[in-house]
Amino acid sequence: MLAPKALLDALSDHASKLFSGDTAQPKAELESQFKVLLQSGFSKLDLVSREEFDSQMIVLARTRARLESLEAKVVELEARLAQQP
Repeated sequence: MLAPKALLDALSDHASKLFSGDTAQPKAELESQFKVLLQSGFSKLDLVSREEFDSQMIVLARTRARLESLEAKVVELEARLAQQP
């Protein structure tokens, strides 16, 4: 994984090469090349898709709910034990 500064430096270098050509390129071609450049940069980062992120958030919410339930049961059991002689 690249450090953020290294990634930005690499993207900047590639972008300057892309836009400093002697011949004027059509806008669509520049956009296409810039998208490829960004995708290349993003692929070097440790990113997850939105779908995977949302999926993990659901798992986390379920885990938290289960943990809260278990904590409540522990409190109840401790209270019962405290009442016994």
